[in-house]
Amino acid sequence: MRFFSLSSKSLYRIGALVSFVAASSLLASLPASAEDAAPKPEAQEAKKEADNKPAVLVAPKAEPAGAAAPKSEGKQASAPAKKRRGGIHPCMTPDPGFGIYDRWSNEPTIGQMIAPKKGGITKSGGFDLIVHFHGHEPIRKEFVKTAKGSVLVGIDLGIGSGAYAQGFAAPNTFTQLLASVEAAMAKKTGNAKAHVRKLALSSWSAGYGAIEQILRQPSGKRVDAVILLDSLHTGYIDERSKALKAGQIDVFVDYAKRAAKKQAFMFLSHSSIIPPGYASTTEVASYVIGELKGKPKKAKRADVLGLDLIRRYDKGDFHVRGYTGDDKPDHCAHIGLMADIVRVHLEARWKTPRGKS
Repeated sequence: MRFFSLSSKSLYRIGALVSFVAASSLLASLPASAEDAAPKPEAQEAKKEADNKPAVLVAPKAEPAGAAAPKSEGKQASAPAKKRRGGIHPCMTPDPGFGIYDRWSNEPTIGQMIAPKKGGITKSGGFDLIVHFHGHEPIRKEFVKTAKGSVLVGIDLGIGSGAYAQGFAAPNTFTQLLASVEAAMAKKTGNAKAHVRKLALSSWSAGYGAIEQILRQPSGKRVDAVILLDSLHTGYIDERSKALKAGQIDVFVDYAKRAAKKQAFMFLSHSSIIPPGYASTTEVASYVIGELKGKPKKAKRADVLGLDLIRRYDKGDFHVRGYTGDDKPDHCAHIGLMADIVRVHLEARWKTPRGKS
């Protein structure tokens, strides 16, 4: 079956269904096997590398670049401890509603979007956009807590990173998505000049597969910020020696170098989950830091939803936050970092036009 024979609207419907299935299975499985790898940009090669990248799941809450977390409790149970998590399961956080934002709209060619009920756009038509891959509802719950005017698009395409990589291997997929969001904002605001002013790509778990593809494409040059929430994996050249397939993540290393020079912004978090057959987010984060000739610092802080901060690295506008945690709730809890990332970094960096209800 050829994935790209489907229309954009068909992809949206399939993505919505997969999102429901993924959310239902979220509490039953950790990041799955390395069945899906992030492929090369060309659509015809999209399947060739789909054997060395992780499959990861959906859910929760937020922090700024430079945050911390609670003390680890040894072996962590799958259910949240009351003291540690405040009685909240990170994979099923309370819904704060939509705040100043409208409900989800399916006007984008893929996924769905929320925009401020009013405002959020300059007189010249500029608006700021965050495109998030994997877990649109959990991210929305965090986003609306602090966002003051930026637009959010959430996309769910599957469980493994390969689904996201294949879905965005064709460059026109992302350019058409941006054009559809601009058309939707023009219609909503009555400003015919509506256009994306500042652009961020965000992912949780398996969603990084889409970001890899986009950063390799011409439109990737438009991206001002990248957020990876326990979300960056790669395969092994040799599992015994733990040698990473660096070619699968070279685009992220390049972006981190740009962020370190304050030419862009990048936030990367990792848990302490050890996945089967492919590199963990801890290993990948260490590799990226090493490529910047850096060394992470030990840290200790109680963070959102029971996360325990154990290390950090900051250079320019490149930030890494490392946490304990080897279960699904800990994986989900990384979504909780999004609220502060939006508040402390993105909208402050962009001077996002204010929205209102």
